[in-house]
Formats: sequence, structure tokens, C-alpha cells
Amino acid sequence: MNGKELVLNAIQNEATPRAPWVPFVGCHGGKLIGKPADRYLQSGQLLASGLKKAFNLYQPDGLPIIFDLQIEAEALGCALHWAEDTPPAVISHPLDSQNRKTLANLNHFDTNLGRYPEIAMALKMIKKDLGNDIAIYGLICGPFTLALHLRGNEIFLDMFDHPEKVTNLLSFCTEIGRKASDFYIENGADIVAVVDPMTSQISPTHFHQFVSPAVNSIFNHIREKKSLSSLFVCGNVDRNLECMCETSCDNVSVDEQISIPKLKTLAEKHGKSFGGNLKLTVTLLMGDENDCRLDAIRNLDEGGRKGFILSPGCDLPYYVPEKNLQAVAEMVHDEYQREFRRKTLSVKTQNFDHISLPDYQNSDTVIIDVVTLDSTSCAPCQYMVEAVYKALDGLNVNAIIHEHKIKTENGVGMMIKLGVTGIPTICIDGEVKFSSIIPDQPTLKAAIQNAADLKKRTTPRK
Repeated sequence: MNGKELVLNAIQNEATPRAPWVPFVGCHGGKLIGKPADRYLQSGQLLASGLKKAFNLYQPDGLPIIFDLQIEAEALGCALHWAEDTPPAVISHPLDSQNRKTLANLNHFDTNLGRYPEIAMALKMIKKDLGNDIAIYGLICGPFTLALHLRGNEIFLDMFDHPEKVTNLLSFCTEIGRKASDFYIENGADIVAVVDPMTSQISPTHFHQFVSPAVNSIFNHIREKKSLSSLFVCGNVDRNLECMCETSCDNVSVDEQISIPKLKTLAEKHGKSFGGNLKLTVTLLMGDENDCRLDAIRNLDEGGRKGFILSPGCDLPYYVPEKNLQAVAEMVHDEYQREFRRKTLSVKTQNFDHISLPDYQNSDTVIIDVVTLDSTSCAPCQYMVEAVYKALDGLNVNAIIHEHKIKTENGVGMMIKLGVTGIPTICIDGEVKFSSIIPDQPTLKAAIQNAADLKKRTTPRK
């Protein structure tokens, strides 16, 4: 059974001789061929070259043709900020109160325009050279995340004050999702993954109200096209995990913040296959080969050999060392080495004694710590940071904002010292206030103002 067959069987919740391995090579493919992310993600030729290099290095059973959740937003008129080592970030929201456009004023969505012809070229090249060996994923931006790109953070208040507007917007984004799915299916993708990270930031009630109808419409459409689907959410989606498993997708995939045994239980209950959840930053990016071997062993043991696909928790960071991913591949393909490493390796403990927290109590400034993966490449992180800056507008508060990216050792240390367990999280004066959920503006403003008022009462005069 080749890699493609392994993935397709696992996606359909069948037993496989081993768990298939799908590294989510996005902008990291640019690093493999010495090209910056901004050039790589806009060139079909470069995409194909990067994926071929990844195939040779990492022995994958499946690969995404591109991992960029801004493609649909860009086509609809959102402005992007490009970087050399991350995917682009959306920096304008056509439907927010500042731009005041309507759905009718957005660019016409056409997969013959924008970057889609380049992606079609990459698909053609990869299908020709590797299509018999690996399963190709076409990734689309989920309807709720696309709605955030178009409307911005104002959508969170809309869900309470104007739910009918959110429903209309989600209906529009659902139609875009169906069209994007058709593009990937017609150009040879084997699986369509709906990647909707912003759903990690809402309640189960809002998931059922707004997201379930939207994604189910896309999944049912994909099934009518005789293709397979996955619902993939980066971020701490624990509160919505069963909601995800209740949708009509074939597969549910998650990141490192989710327990694989818990996901496995829920997936089996609802007849889904499941995937995840190699640790993206602490292990793959900042760890060594043995850290990666241990994490791969953990995942393989927890996932088992029925309906499980081993993958990272999200898009691979640009600078992940190749040797770390090769160590994961070794554990996948070499059962002898896997058993040997299981018996001889032990988990290392990290010491962050060199990292100290600010003196929150004696500071006359409100200190807001936002712990993120990276707000330039992670949509929930981006919108969490934007929410904090927006909340400070109009407040007469002396405050400072620090973003702590867990792609760095200092970021991980601050996360541990602050007691943060979910990403992204807002801490105010050293206390976790909003964990893995973006608050509406009145709630966030009130929390910051309360912290400032408390300082006026308690901070000693110098």
C-alpha cells in the first residue's frame, strides 16, 4: 500500500498498516529551496519545487499544495502584508465600519484570477510527478475565518447584536468555500481541507448557530463531488471539539493543544477519522531530533492505526530544521528504530528560571501580555492582538502591550510563568483574563479600565 492509499484509507476511517504521515508544508517549502515565503506562495513553479524537495526529504504520504488562509480574502479585496518567513496577513477588512463596503461591493470571486492559476500550475506539476505516490490536499479558508478577514473583529459583537448579519455573511463565505473546493477538486486534489482556526475563539452555542450550517454545506458539496473532506482547526478548540466531530466532514484534525485520546474517543463516537498533533514550536521548531522522535512516538501510540493521520498542529514554520522532520519520518517508517527510541529516550525538562515577570503590582502602567503563536502568521493570534490595540483606542489608560510569541524560547518561558495553557491568551497585569477566546470590545475595554482603576487605588506613590 503506497502513501496515497494509506491517506485515503485513513481519511475514510479504515485500518491501515501504519499511520500515514502528512507534514503541512506551507511557507516552509520556500525555505527548502532557498526562496522567501512571499515569492514562494505566489509562484506555481516554486510551490512545485518546494513540495518535491519536501517529498524527497520527509517521505510523506500526503502534502498540501499550498497552506495560505488568505487566498480567498485576497481575491475578494482584502489587502495583505507579505513577509519573507511567514504566510501573508490580512491588513484590511472591506466590510468593517471603517471601509463600509457591502457584500455586493466586494471583488467578484473568480478562480481564473489572482493566485489561483499559479496554484493550478503547481497541482498539475505535482500530480504528474508525485500524484501516484502521495495524496494531495487542497486547503480552503473556512467560512468563519473568511468572515473575520472580511468583517474584522466587529463580527464578535455582531454575533450578539446582529446575528442575522453574521448569518448572511457566513452564507456568502460558504458559497466562496464551495467554489474554492470545486477549484481544488477539478485540478486534481484528493482531499479538501476546510481550515477554520477562528472557530477556536467562539462558544459551542455560536459554533452550532453560525459555523455548523456553513461547513456542513461545504462538506456535503464536496461529498456530492465524490471527494473527501477534513475540518482542520488550529488553536485550542477543546470547547468545540465535539461540535467539530458532529459536522458532516470525513476527518477532524487538531493542533497540539488538544488531547489525541480525547479526540480519538469523540471521532470514534461520530464515525470520523482524525489527525494531529505534533508540537509545532517547542518540539519541531525549537527542539532537537530526539524531542521530535519522542513526540512522534507519543502521537503514533495515542492515535493508533485506524483512521489516524500523523501531522503537525498547523502550517510548519518557515525555519523548522529539516533534520527534525526527518526524525519524525524515521519514526513513521522504521518500526525497529521506533521501538529502540521508545526504550532509550526520555523527555527533557526545560528550565526558565532566567525569565522573570514584570513587577505588575508596583507598576503604574497596565501591562497587557498577549501570548501567541505569532500574530503575523496565526489568524486567531492576529485578531487577538488587534482586539487589544483597538480596545485601547478611546480609553484614557496608561497601558503597554507585549506580544510573547511561543516560536521563541522567551515566549515559551513567559507562557509558562504566566500560567497560560491556551493560545492565544490575553493577560492583564499578570492574570489570565481571556484564554483562547477573543472578547467583544466592551468586555475587553472594561477589563483594561478595571485594571487601571485598581492601580490608581493600590499603586504606592513614588
